[in-house]
Amino acid sequence: MKKQITLLTNLFLFLGALALNAQVAQQECNIKYNLFKGDYQSKKYDDAYPNWMFLMDNCKTLSINVYKLGDKLAQVRFKNAENKTEAAALVKRVYLQRLENFPTKDPAKAHSNYASFLIKNKLGSDQEVFEILQLAYSIDPTRMSVKNIYRYFQGITDTYKDTNPQKVFDTYDDVLESVGEKLADYAKKLKALNDKIEAGQELDKRESKNLRAYTINSEALGQVESGLDQIIIVLSTCDRLIPLYERDFEENKSNSKWLRRAVSRMFNKECTDDPLFEKIAIAYAEASPSADAYSFVAGVLEKKDDISGAQEMRIKAFDLETDPLKKANFKLKFAQSAKKKGQKSKARQLAREAIALNPNMGRAYLFIASLYASSVNACGTNEFEKRMTYVAAYNKAVRASKVDPSISSVARKFTRNYKANFPSKKVIFTEGVNEGATFNVKCWINESVKITSSGK
Repeated sequence: MKKQITLLTNLFLFLGALALNAQVAQQECNIKYNLFKGDYQSKKYDDAYPNWMFLMDNCKTLSINVYKLGDKLAQVRFKNAENKTEAAALVKRVYLQRLENFPTKDPAKAHSNYASFLIKNKLGSDQEVFEILQLAYSIDPTRMSVKNIYRYFQGITDTYKDTNPQKVFDTYDDVLESVGEKLADYAKKLKALNDKIEAGQELDKRESKNLRAYTINSEALGQVESGLDQIIIVLSTCDRLIPLYERDFEENKSNSKWLRRAVSRMFNKECTDDPLFEKIAIAYAEASPSADAYSFVAGVLEKKDDISGAQEMRIKAFDLETDPLKKANFKLKFAQSAKKKGQKSKARQLAREAIALNPNMGRAYLFIASLYASSVNACGTNEFEKRMTYVAAYNKAVRASKVDPSISSVARKFTRNYKANFPSKKVIFTEGVNEGATFNVKCWINESVKITSSGK
């Protein structure tokens, strides 16, 4: 009995000692972490290094910041190191140890960042970099840098363009769908912040930081589609798409995902004159009676000059959709249809209705800008009046860039073109008016703008 009591007493003492040691170790980790973080934030990287290495060796699960901040510290040391091999190994250790101890904390970005380090410093083979980017892509493409999305997609294109072009198209669609979802999320967040600003309320420090981050990220992601298009453009021609989709149609005629992607690509690449477009559009509507499907059927009916049928189908698609952002897309399609018919005033009204559904819809503002620019000769009796139409167009393009950072690079091209066509100082003087005064653009536009010169 005494022996058992002695054993139990020793066990409790042992466990107590372990707990005490663990507590002491945790306290030491916290002290080292605070010292490391303080030196890091003061950019005293050499002073931060010993405490950081203690954390890397003894406090591996303390905080993700050991690796986030440590990655920057390791790369600074690499930049200044004489022994690049040893310094590169440290960067790799941070990357691998982070994934081991925090596998769910933004792993896609960790993979993408490490790939960028290897590329920048020419430390990895093309295959090694591609495999790391493939890991990042498989987790979340939207957490990759835009350059790395391009690199990954270029790798897919180079590998499969001749043997499996469908793989290239599927990857393209996957990326754009992921990016589209992310952009929609940013649009909602930006709307809330912009609404607050326009209501005259001041953003707090965190909100201002978020506004900047959402704007930068939206602008970067908004460039993805045009960038990928430049890579895929050789593959995605009607001459290539039509035989490919004809070959695979029977196998996929009930596969709504395949049908949606096929009909969307044919539509975007203007392959709609081929009978296969109608065949796929109808099959899509049968496989997935959805707003998206009905909108494509509307396009088919319009091609057949069944204008009333097309309009009815578009209204059906609009009514079936519940997401206001997607409803806005339908409204913009209605506006584009009205423009084709020469109904510019109606087209603008429909675009405005799209904006009412999605105030961050930059494409709708650009659409209105293009309507104005196309009406220059009709909305003025002299050079001054005609050129003032470009001011109205410019204002809409500027608004597009403000509400939707994802299209800012496109919007800037519009604004540069419009501004170059503003009335010159001489034209304004000859008209007998002053810069800064209000002028009402004539005809169907009927919109007041400030008189602004091209600067010449």
